[in-house]
Amino acid sequence: MANSKTIAVAMSGGVDSSAVAAMLRAEGHDVVGLTMQLWNQRRLAGHPGMPEAVQGRCCSLDDVYDARRVAKTLGIPYYVVNHEDRFERDVVRPFVEEYLSGRTPIPCSLCNNHLKFDQLLIVAQQIGADFLATGHYARVELDEERGRWLLKRPADSSKDQTYFLFGLTQAQLSRTLFPLGEMTKSEVRERARHHGLALAEKPDSQEICFVPGGDYKNFIDAYLAERGESLPDTAGELVTTDGQVIGEHHGIHKFTVGQRKGLGVAIGSPLYVIQIKGDERQVVVGNQDELYSQTLRARRVNLVAVDDLRGPTRVRVKIRHRHEAAPALVEKSDDDEVLVTFDEPQRAITPGQATVFYDGDIVVGGGWIS
Repeated sequence: MANSKTIAVAMSGGVDSSAVAAMLRAEGHDVVGLTMQLWNQRRLAGHPGMPEAVQGRCCSLDDVYDARRVAKTLGIPYYVVNHEDRFERDVVRPFVEEYLSGRTPIPCSLCNNHLKFDQLLIVAQQIGADFLATGHYARVELDEERGRWLLKRPADSSKDQTYFLFGLTQAQLSRTLFPLGEMTKSEVRERARHHGLALAEKPDSQEICFVPGGDYKNFIDAYLAERGESLPDTAGELVTTDGQVIGEHHGIHKFTVGQRKGLGVAIGSPLYVIQIKGDERQVVVGNQDELYSQTLRARRVNLVAVDDLRGPTRVRVKIRHRHEAAPALVEKSDDDEVLVTFDEPQRAITPGQATVFYDGDIVVGGGWIS
């Protein structure tokens, strides 16, 4: 094949990345499978509140086995790269510390932006691969007029994963392939069947890989206990938005903005968490209308489609993965901070979450809500 390349494929053990490996192999490329071993799923098994047998649905040992099996079926070289120490340092530990400070983190974005692409591209270069391909639903293309690589939403909007990829740099995008960007999930499964992959019907993973069942509170307790660390005392007051103390809570890490259940107080009308004041250990509650805000500030901003914001810019902004991007104005407010002003107030803007800016299908950039 005249245009064949050596392509490293990030294989998670799921149908998407497996289909990517099969498709590229069928096109005549030299494909090498790479899997990152990030977390020992049995590490906290048996701790209070944790299952005896922890079976994570993403990046688990079963997934490594599935990825290896696919590589064998396709007849391609396959390697497991162990980055458990860095994953704990750069993803797990910040996840715990963010919750304990009253923020709500999003570890998948941290993992993609600061670990998976960073380290897998290094390994790809070491083995002589021209590109790294993944099973993410996104598109990347070079805009010669702008002189920049663009990250774009996929054809299947229901599978859009660009929210988790906003931190990719120009250098990373220039060496990354997203072969599923023009496909639907059903088409991907059909390709997997066509290539004889046994996991064509494997369900998608939904959970955070290191938090079985999504119970982050028990995970934090078990993680700190395993490390011989005491859970910090973050208990404090439940207060209304006008400062009235209406109760007490047992720790700010047990709450997130927008939460309604489990507040431990009742005043005859529904209450929601409006704000978490970490320094004061206060959880501020109020009615649903008080959940709405028209502005946010974001730090650690990464711009993709442009090299700088030279003035107020009209965009559509997401504040959560499943949030419908809303029209807004984004402008620089400091060297590494932007101010986002929405046309209409948005519900439950949550510190610690990512916010991503779009111009149509193009990712302009994103940052972390402060």
